[in-house]
Order: sequence, then C-alpha cells, then structure tokens
Amino acid sequence: MPACLGRPHQSDNVLYWIFVTDTLRAMPARTCQPFLTAARPIEMKQRQLTTDGTKVSVIGLGTWPLGGAMGDMDLKTAIAVTRTAIDGGINLIDTAQAYLKSEERLGKALKDGYRDRCFLATKVIDDYSPKGIQRAMDDSLRKLDVDHVDLYQVHHPDLSYPFDQTFEAMGRLREQGKTRYIGVSNYKVEHLEAALRTSALDTNQPRYSMLDRRVENDVLPFCQQHGIGILTHSPLAKGLLTGRYKAGHQFAENDERASLPRFRGERCSHYLRVADELQDIARNKGIGLVQLAIAWIMRLAPVSCVLVGAKNPEQVHDHLRAAEVVLTDEELDRIEIILQNTPGHWYDEP
Repeated sequence: MPACLGRPHQSDNVLYWIFVTDTLRAMPARTCQPFLTAARPIEMKQRQLTTDGTKVSVIGLGTWPLGGAMGDMDLKTAIAVTRTAIDGGINLIDTAQAYLKSEERLGKALKDGYRDRCFLATKVIDDYSPKGIQRAMDDSLRKLDVDHVDLYQVHHPDLSYPFDQTFEAMGRLREQGKTRYIGVSNYKVEHLEAALRTSALDTNQPRYSMLDRRVENDVLPFCQQHGIGILTHSPLAKGLLTGRYKAGHQFAENDERASLPRFRGERCSHYLRVADELQDIARNKGIGLVQLAIAWIMRLAPVSCVLVGAKNPEQVHDHLRAAEVVLTDEELDRIEIILQNTPGHWYDEP
C-alpha cells in the first residue's frame, strides 16, 4: 500500500444517539454471553468531502439493495432503512438512475424533513450525451421528488461518448442549480485525467474492499493529489465480508449475486475462507466482521465516506457501530498478512 495513504484519519466528530442491540456476535459460541440491549451514544465521525470544506459522515448509505437488486424489499422496509440511517448520524445517501426502484423509494423515505438532513447523491448511466444527461437528471429529480441533488455522478466511463461533451453537460446542470457538485464513479486514472481536461471533479466513487484493492496503487493517490473526494462502494464485497454465508450458499434468482462468478464454486469458497480468517481478528477485538471490514477502509485518510448497503434496519445498526472502531497497527498488520497471502486479492472481477 502506498505510504502516502497513511494511517487512521483524525477528524471532527458529531455525536448521535441511537438505540442499538448489542448482541456481541463476535463472542465464541461456547461463551454464554447474554444479549444486551441499551441506549448508548454512537460517535459518527465526519470527514471533508469537497475542497470547499463540505463534510459528510464517514459511513454513508448505498441504496442498491433498496431498489430490489439483492432480493425483494418492500417500500416500508426501504423507508425504515433510510430513516434509521439518517437518525443514526449517516448524512450521505447515494443512489443512481440504474438502481431499479431506489430513487422512487427514496423520494418517499426523504419526506417529513429527512431530505433536509442528508447529502443526496445520484448518478446517470448509459446515455452520456448532453441530451441524455439532462433527461436523466430531470427524471431522477422527479423520482426523488426534489428540486436538486447535492452530488451528480457519471456512473461508469464510456469512451463512446466524448468526455468534453459529457462534462460540459454536467457543468450546465450545476449552472442550472440542479446539482451542487459533480462526480464520477468507477473511474480509473486514465478516465479521471481525461475528465479533468474539461471539468473539475469533486468526487470519485471506486469499488474498494479487502477483496478489491487495486485502487490503492493509483486511483486513491491520484484523487488525493488532485483534491477529489473519495466515496468507496462495495466495502463488504457484496456480502462476502459479512460472515453470513457459507460455501455452497445459493442466492435467489432475483439476487444479482446469483449470476456473478465471484459467488459460485471454488472462487466463492476461497473468499469465504479468507473471511473466516478475518473473522478471528474481529472476534478477538469484540466486534463483528462487518465492522472490521468497514473500519479497515476508514483507516485511510483520503477516504471521505464508506458507502454500505443494507436490507433491513438491523444491518444499518451493525454498520453504525463501525464508526467507533479504530484498528491498531498490530491488527492492521495481521489483516495485511491474511490479504497478502490471498491469491488474486488484487483482482477486481465482478
């Protein structure tokens, strides 16, 4: 890992109070540790996202699951997940044109003053022509039932559309007051360089987890050097780093993971064995694998926000607990040994 990425980030803190259920999942099964339910403070840290000083919660809500892409979710649950996150101190909510029903559901979840309490981000996909971008933005605003978003992002690089036209169109949206900031998602360094020739970029959203580390070599240092805020997605590797699955698990047909090579056969079994080793570190620290995986990303100063999806409010509570976790140098070294001994850990296949 490049030395410039540093160690744990120090930042301003905002204190939020939430009701959480501490089940002490990390304790060995043989330990008769009772479940404890209590009201206690969760300290949600904030970090600077943009060069003008805008700050966001270090944990954000990714809403891919809210649209139904990882199994069925009803509207009531989608609203509960969103509001639980915001009530718990998460203020960055990330969605996209491509997230099936997500934008429409967020439009309902953000009623009753919740829109005013969050930094709302969405993305355009597929048609990056000026007309396509304008049309996509207007459609997203209609579904979200808002007059503007805080961050508008190009979802994936597409070389079939000239970058200068794409980002000139994004700039016009900002001039129209429909977005405050402009960002991209899944951009490699060469794509970032091309975009910067036309427009300043406020953010980039790469995939980054213990099982997806390629961006450490180039994308993260590049963003840090050029003042581009980093929102990381898929920190739990779409569930592989949750401890919830065992080898041979079959995902439902309406779950995108059923069609991804990473979640089938020996490849899936291999990743789950890695997760079991990491689970031991989490157990010794008295936390769950979910908190370990999120905290591991938070160790890097350039990362402004870790976006995590949730399928129910209980998962949101699990994610919030990660905001309090600080990994020691010894724990980070133990994690690194596990990951360095993992063949193919630099690969970023689906």
